[in-house]
Amino acid sequence: MTTLKLGVPSKGRLMDKTFDWFADRGVEMRRSGSDREYSAHVDGADVDLVLLSAGEIPRELQAGRIDLGVTGSDLVRERIPAWQDVVKELHPMGFGFADLIIAVPAFWIDVNSIDDLDAAAADFRRRHGHRLRIATKYHRLVREFLREAGVADYQLVDSQGATEGTVKNLTAEAIADITSTGETLRANHLTILQGGLIHRSQAVLFKSRMAEWSPQKRATLQELLDKLS
Repeated sequence: MTTLKLGVPSKGRLMDKTFDWFADRGVEMRRSGSDREYSAHVDGADVDLVLLSAGEIPRELQAGRIDLGVTGSDLVRERIPAWQDVVKELHPMGFGFADLIIAVPAFWIDVNSIDDLDAAAADFRRRHGHRLRIATKYHRLVREFLREAGVADYQLVDSQGATEGTVKNLTAEAIADITSTGETLRANHLTILQGGLIHRSQAVLFKSRMAEWSPQKRATLQELLDKLS
């Protein structure tokens, strides 16, 4: 089988931007039927389109059920252990930009940088008897980042939505979340720590190393990449 299976986001601006990016390079994509039908058609390349949520695409790439996938680089790094052994970045796509950052309450006037956070966390534990809580859905990336930064006295609190509100709601003392403009952070009286940038994310076209790559399929991929370059 020489047809490539390409997973793309199934709705919203990420889908529209993906379609536009490929169209600018001579590969036309369009949905088939209504917005409720998860099927699509491709002209200009030997590609079968699979419409998935952005969060599902790393899983399908890791399983080798799709050959290529468009999703955020943050999701791949968070959801695939040793991701570079599992997928390969083919094309940064220049949209879907967002920064994964650590932010603390703006009134913490003595905590300005990631270097201040370890001392603040240790002090918090002494005064309150439990570790400082950081709300996030990016457990792997945050844990790796804080380990490298030497921050130890903390615990991660899972948050799958409205993470910026966890500090106001007293379910966390700090957050690690994606932001593009910073407006929601400011509205919730949070400030990004200096040196607190964990990852600068964007949409990327990934290739699965786990899929079956026959010589014919590799040739098909090369034809597609020639169009995209």
